[in-house]
Amino acid sequence: MPKKPIEYDEKKSHYIAATAIIMKKGKYLIAKRASWEKSFPNLWTVPGGKLETKDYINTPKSTNSPQWYNIIERLLQREVSEEVGLKIKNIRYLCDLVFLRPDRIPVVTFSMYADWAGGRVVLEDSLTDYAWVTTKEAKKYELIDGIWEELEMLDKILSGKKVTKWQKK
Repeated sequence: MPKKPIEYDEKKSHYIAATAIIMKKGKYLIAKRASWEKSFPNLWTVPGGKLETKDYINTPKSTNSPQWYNIIERLLQREVSEEVGLKIKNIRYLCDLVFLRPDRIPVVTFSMYADWAGGRVVLEDSLTDYAWVTTKEAKKYELIDGIWEELEMLDKILSGKKVTKWQKK
């Protein structure tokens, strides 16, 4: 008996996004989202964005099978370059989260951290301001809920403490 073809399942579909906490000289880059952004308008965050097929479709596959590896890193390098004009290196995983946008589209976000590798900040239109801050200084900004805890989590990791998961303070 032939198998029924797999159909698109809206319950399993998500946008995939990644953000990068960029480290430079003991500080982290944060940026303010524009007022017209669908999610989190006028709030401060770290650079990042959604995965697009262009992040992999026209590149050689990583194996003989139809798959690509290291796509989140490629996504972050593209998004950081587009959003804030910087180059990054040493990209590492911090945590992940899921949220529903105002239009009810679910988004899976991989929060990563990386070292600044060059360039100066040049903001794209979706961002209106930026600052290099310590975790303590970040408290003065209206951050997207959870970002401050990510910065604190990263501080602990960088100081050699074992951190197992994100926790709300």
